[in-house]
Amino acid sequence: MTVRKNQSALTADEKRRFVAALLELKRSGRYDEFVTTHNAFIVSDTDDGERTGHRSPSFLPWHRRFLLEFERALQSMDPSVALPYWDWSVDRSPRASLWAPDFLGGTGRERDGRVTDGPFSASSGNWPITVRVDGRTFLRRSLGSGGRQLPTPAEVESVLSIPTYDMAPWNSASDGFRNHLEGWRGVNLHNRVHVWVGGQMATGVSPNDPVFWLHHAFIDKLWAEWQRRHAGSGYLPAAGTPNVIDLRETMRPWHDTSPADLLDHTAHYTFDA
Repeated sequence: MTVRKNQSALTADEKRRFVAALLELKRSGRYDEFVTTHNAFIVSDTDDGERTGHRSPSFLPWHRRFLLEFERALQSMDPSVALPYWDWSVDRSPRASLWAPDFLGGTGRERDGRVTDGPFSASSGNWPITVRVDGRTFLRRSLGSGGRQLPTPAEVESVLSIPTYDMAPWNSASDGFRNHLEGWRGVNLHNRVHVWVGGQMATGVSPNDPVFWLHHAFIDKLWAEWQRRHAGSGYLPAAGTPNVIDLRETMRPWHDTSPADLLDHTAHYTFDA
């Protein structure tokens, strides 16, 4: 059984293996396929039309499946590798260990955001940005620029306490747990982290930055925690809702998995805590 660990608890060997698997997946061309898929859904998911990966109830199960596919791709490179998660409510500083040169590397330089250290820097030659929204071919970040702050434990707790999964109008204007976690309402958790990292993470091609996977692994962990706390409050909507994914409706691009199939993450992996 795969165990997803807090990135702060990874051993030096686990970090090395995770980075090596990422680089090998990038060299194979498969990594960029995930970037392309994510960007396509960012572009197509709108508040008023059909929406699957974002701005919708299926934001959480869609990303759970997306991460599972990515984790399996990494494991095809190294079976020992699992996705770590980044608890950004605790590791809230640009000086946190995940930004060290032996792991993800740090923030970008001021003039253009170019990451200059670590295995994904432009100078390493191992991480060309080929699926992009502009002409820049290097990984960019601007950690915490403009005085931005990551969510606090108290803000996370305020979202976990929301008892209803989702509700009409089932988009970025909805109340409920899903939309507050996604970050269109309230204290803004998921979306705020993307903006705090900056660079490609603030765009539809956000998986270009490997921290995307650690961020979403923590979002997935928070959903699991919400499920544990609110066992009587399941996924909504149940059926018959236009433009969004109902409980037993399959999701693009796979067409073989519904939210109901992904409610129990322990069929695939567990967390270290």
